[in-house]
Amino acid sequence: MKKNMGGTDRMIRFIIAAVIGVLYWQKIIDGTLAYVLLTLAGIFVLTSFVSFCPLYSIVGLNTCKIKE
Repeated sequence: MKKNMGGTDRMIRFIIAAVIGVLYWQKIIDGTLAYVLLTLAGIFVLTSFVSFCPLYSIVGLNTCKIKE
């Protein structure tokens, strides 16, 4: 897997995941919506750590500035 996510993109995804986590923890979101958003947050965190987004590769996007 080649990196296709830049630092800004990774940080934005991590912040969104953290916000979703806080909303769930504060019981602002609940039910099915909460589980869907928590799953999305988990995917965001995972893709942030590995710097690879499968959807980006399908669409042909690359926000990583470093060429490998």
